[in-house]
Amino acid sequence: MTSTTVPARATRTDPPTGTADAVTAHTLLNCLIREVSAPEHQATVDGGRLLVRLPRRDLLLRARLRRVSMIGAHRFHGPVERLDDDGIWAAVGWRELAGYIQEELELRTGVANSEFLEQVADSHETIRTALEHRAGGMPRQDLYLASEQSLVFGHRFHPTPKARTGDPADWLAYGPETGARLRLRHLAVRRRLVRQEGDLSALDALCPSADPEFVTLPVHPWQFRLLSRHERLRAAMTAGDVVDGGVSGPEWVPTASVRTLYQRDADTFLKFSLNVRLTNCVRRHASYELSGAVALNRLVQPVMAGLAERFPTSALLAEPGYRTLAADGGDTTLLEGLGVIVRSGLRDHLRPGVTPLLAAAVADEYPTSAAHVSHLLARGDGDVLPWWDAYLGLLLPPVLAAYFDHGVVLEPHLQNVVVAVNPDGTPAQMIFRDLEGTKLLPRPHEQALAALPEDIRGPLVYDAERGWNRVVYCLLVNHVAEVLGALADLDPAREPALWGLVRDHLGACARAAGHPPRLRALLSGVPLPAKANLLLRWSRRADRHATYVPLTSPLGADFPREVHL
Repeated sequence: MTSTTVPARATRTDPPTGTADAVTAHTLLNCLIREVSAPEHQATVDGGRLLVRLPRRDLLLRARLRRVSMIGAHRFHGPVERLDDDGIWAAVGWRELAGYIQEELELRTGVANSEFLEQVADSHETIRTALEHRAGGMPRQDLYLASEQSLVFGHRFHPTPKARTGDPADWLAYGPETGARLRLRHLAVRRRLVRQEGDLSALDALCPSADPEFVTLPVHPWQFRLLSRHERLRAAMTAGDVVDGGVSGPEWVPTASVRTLYQRDADTFLKFSLNVRLTNCVRRHASYELSGAVALNRLVQPVMAGLAERFPTSALLAEPGYRTLAADGGDTTLLEGLGVIVRSGLRDHLRPGVTPLLAAAVADEYPTSAAHVSHLLARGDGDVLPWWDAYLGLLLPPVLAAYFDHGVVLEPHLQNVVVAVNPDGTPAQMIFRDLEGTKLLPRPHEQALAALPEDIRGPLVYDAERGWNRVVYCLLVNHVAEVLGALADLDPAREPALWGLVRDHLGACARAAGHPPRLRALLSGVPLPAKANLLLRWSRRADRHATYVPLTSPLGADFPREVHL
């Protein structure tokens, strides 16, 4: 297929406004191109439009381009169209496009997926409902909370970014996109039925128990409703071993992950289980994940403390303990379903005068909060290059040093990073969070890992190849490329220079690490690993089984600054 040169000059434009129909169609197209059409050389840019052929369906699609991307993460405008039998281009709605993709994937894989169209429809409905609700106004809140609750459209490269099981009315009550506030359900649990590990002083301060024979277990009110008819829970309540204290206490705010709540006054996060599927998975803590979070926190915190001395503008939020109900017998439904992990807050890490913002809100293609990079640049002189230079200098070094110097695989995708900005909008700090995706390379941590039970040790470890793919995907493809894309939307002619800065910073990290082969390969322009969310969803497998597709890299020294599809 052909290639097209990125325009040297372009007019600065304001970020676009999205609709449920258009964004759902464009997101499906993003996934199709990245995971199927581009690897099969069935996509090309021609005359301001992207052409995509589905060879097994003998179908030609096209979409008008707002901007061509050097990494293939293009911006679209208007409807997707198909060429009909009479040679006329006809508009295709999101539902019809999803059907075409379903048919193409069936023919490509020889496997059917009866859930796919329903999940796309669920995602579309969540977006539509959230937009409708937000049109009536959102609660007054600070910039940080607004950023956590701003991700109406979700992941640009996931076919069902807002698919959620359950009653749509629950999303109005508990979803971050609608500005939800909620109070926790509190269960008083007899101590012999409590399973807990680690430091839970923050949890006890939030939820003290009046009776020394009991411990307070906070529960997400939605999860309590989902589990309230469980036989063992009802039996424990009848026996007086579990006492329902009802809904009480201060309001908590759902963050972008939905099941993690934040209490501003206490500056504490609680990560709950939810027996609800969000995008790919039911978000319930497995038993090994509860113990694993505490074990990993113990192993990683000294590493991160050392990195914080070396890179004072970085930090990792601790997850010091968990608590749950151990009344299941051989059934782990309650143990896993009522588990809560404590996560430390932001305040102790933030420098005076800075404002924390969720990185995903900074990079959002369709911004719905003042955290977007366009608003941050408007506070200063508006020049994207020095802003981006500062951002990369904060983000890249600690993540790469964690991998190369300490064998720690961080997961710095957009939803796992909080960016603190100065009053003029310039980046000042990077705070990483969520130990669920943090892993260890086996060799540097062999002795510590050997002391853990196998069911806990195994999920904490990535081999070097898997760990590197995860780091590069989360750091460069999911995070860097998306923030860079938001900057390029504002000044498209700067995209080559923006990628040039990425290369410069990676070169500096390579020198600091002694030029490791993996970084040398990255700087030579080897393809970047992009997580195959569409194919993962099609196969109906969990995130841990995700594979990667190769993405043309703009990082090589001789990269021609052209788009290759």
